Amino acid sequence: MGGTTPEKMLDDPRTVRISGDGTAAVFRRADDVDAENRPDDQRGEPVPEAYVWCNLTSGNSARALWLLLLPFMVVNLAHWMRPTARGHRRSVRLYGLLVRLTGLTLTVLLVAAACEVALDLAAWQCAGTHACAERHTWLGFLSPDASHHGWWSDPGRRLALAAVVPAALTFLLWYLSRRTWSAYESQQPISRKAEPEEESDGTALGRPGFWYGRRLVARLRAAHTAAGLLTVAAALATTAARFDRDSGGSTLLDTLGRFLVAAILITAVGVVWVVCRRGRSENFIDRRLDEHLVRRLPLGALALLVLSAVYAGWARPGWVSAGRLPGDTTFGTITLVQGGLVIALAVVARVLHRTHPDPRAAMRGLGGPAVAMLACALGGVMSGGVSQRVSDWLDGTGTSIAGPPVLLTWQASVIPVLILVLLVLCGGLGWRAWLLRRAEMSTIELDYAGEPKDTARTRKIATTRAMATLTDRGPLVVAVVSTTTLLLGAGALIGAFTTDKAPAQAAEPSYAFVHGAAQTAQALGSWLIGLGFILFVTWGRRAYKDASARRTIGILWDVGTFWPRAAHPFAPPCYAERAVPDLTWRMATWTRATGGRLVLSGHSQGSVLAAAAAWQLKPAVRKRVALLTYGSPLERLYGRWFPAHFGPAALSSLHQDVDCWRNLYRLTDPIGGPVGLPGDCGPEVDRGPLKDPLGYGRTALHPLPAPVLGHSDYQADPVFAEERERLLARLRPDLPTPRPEAGAPSQADSGRSSA
Repeated sequence: MGGTTPEKMLDDPRTVRISGDGTAAVFRRADDVDAENRPDDQRGEPVPEAYVWCNLTSGNSARALWLLLLPFMVVNLAHWMRPTARGHRRSVRLYGLLVRLTGLTLTVLLVAAACEVALDLAAWQCAGTHACAERHTWLGFLSPDASHHGWWSDPGRRLALAAVVPAALTFLLWYLSRRTWSAYESQQPISRKAEPEEESDGTALGRPGFWYGRRLVARLRAAHTAAGLLTVAAALATTAARFDRDSGGSTLLDTLGRFLVAAILITAVGVVWVVCRRGRSENFIDRRLDEHLVRRLPLGALALLVLSAVYAGWARPGWVSAGRLPGDTTFGTITLVQGGLVIALAVVARVLHRTHPDPRAAMRGLGGPAVAMLACALGGVMSGGVSQRVSDWLDGTGTSIAGPPVLLTWQASVIPVLILVLLVLCGGLGWRAWLLRRAEMSTIELDYAGEPKDTARTRKIATTRAMATLTDRGPLVVAVVSTTTLLLGAGALIGAFTTDKAPAQAAEPSYAFVHGAAQTAQALGSWLIGLGFILFVTWGRRAYKDASARRTIGILWDVGTFWPRAAHPFAPPCYAERAVPDLTWRMATWTRATGGRLVLSGHSQGSVLAAAAAWQLKPAVRKRVALLTYGSPLERLYGRWFPAHFGPAALSSLHQDVDCWRNLYRLTDPIGGPVGLPGDCGPEVDRGPLKDPLGYGRTALHPLPAPVLGHSDYQADPVFAEERERLLARLRPDLPTPRPEAGAPSQADSGRSSA
């Protein structure tokens, strides 16, 4: 994952690409390229193939920039975390609608932060203050004093010029979304007839149109692009209209400003209507495209932005910039709307969970709302961090400009409290892991009975097992962080609006201890945001240059970008919309042409792709496939966090539909785990936990100390080859074979595809 080569997967230095391109491809050993034409030479041996997809998540260096899209990716995950529910179509649609609206607020928040930096801090405050403009000579032509009241020094014209920055950011997001769609997600699945809307097999992943969301992504891309442009237009138009209304200036300009603001509001309502109107079409492959909407909505918003820039740039005698632009109202409204949406989402999720309770579901069905809250928090921290750092950079003395909105300062001040809560939680988890390690030490001695005792060796194995269990505490961590974030965010919002002062200033009349704590929290929060932002940029820059760091980011992206972009079009692209059709096409066409049988093996995230591809096959083809998974997060992560798609009913249906399924796992593996399915549909899925390490001490078989493998090198365990041979033997040769196509190669005895 993130670096596996076909040579390693096939255990042969000579491999040949038989299908695919440089992004994802199918490889065979050089000796097996024409195996179908030489069935007598195979003598019943399997023909291994490797589907290499690592470049989809850790390819060129530009993908490190996807880190900037992290909040969008997280809110998109929340869409797929809804609880299992059948017969509650309206509640399911309401859940998706609330997540899409939350995603829309994140776009507005990001563009509003860019407006805060470019329009408020740079053009309005710094360029309008002599001391600040004198320190930054590149702003001289915008400063009334430095430019001797030049043409660009008018406040409205300064704002119009600065609006290029957030507008360019919006166009960049639009371009990336459109480009990645063409590169990754434009692959069409195999055409199949439409299916009923209800989930007949326990999951929607088998529906014909699940991995093809072109129409929805295009609609959302148009709506979010328009929302970003309208945010910039509103910042320009409302600022100029406020001056025209309060100064008693030109009646014509005042009237034009009112009409322009009304047009922006009406278009914004249209954007919300587009986001609310329609979700995904999964029951069939929807190749239609709302071309008029996709083109006209962004163009209309762009026209309003141009008109707003012209309106704001009109000459207004006596207009000077002072104080801040009204950013507190903007950011406060966004924060309030996000909190309301998350609470409403939690209510809907709870109702859905109670209809079909799943004891293994994370946070009793509230995983989606909690993750949506984290997405909003990430967006707020990133926005506040950029604003705070730019303000500190522009205002070297800390006295020349007013700085960012008060609300952003309050939000930064609560970060130390959140970190303190996290430290306490980590301490509790560490204590629990220490107790578990003590219990595991006696268990390990029983697992390696008869071996000479080595306390250091036993402690190392026990520590690895104990640390691997921390993955199962993920729901607790997310629950604590999201709840604390919601409460602290509400406190920051109340504090900012009731005092209209920064925390340190608001606490001045209070006790000395309270005032000191407020000062410390405010200063520490500002530094923490700055440090986090610097680390974020540094990590992205390192990943841009370092291939190994890119692979690390690719591993994180494997989970975050597995799901289609259903809630946010600017999220990083979904690699599974390329990988799943690739696998499905390969398996379906090969079995149809040869009548062969498959053992589909997948490690880690490859096991999730294998399951998704198997669900996309027709039932007759699915019965010709055996599944071998190892180090698989199918139940441990996906089943708990995405119960509607990988819950017990979905995994049971997969167990029943394929010929046979076996799963391998280790107690030292922090990612993979048991599936927990009984043998009702055949052999029990899980094999008992594999030994890790294979040898405790030095033996004739392992003369050197065997490593603790954890999540890696499952194929090095003899059990892997044993289970694969059992599956190959189980695939009966008398299975009914599809009719070979004209001119197709002769039937091979068997085959294997490795994801």
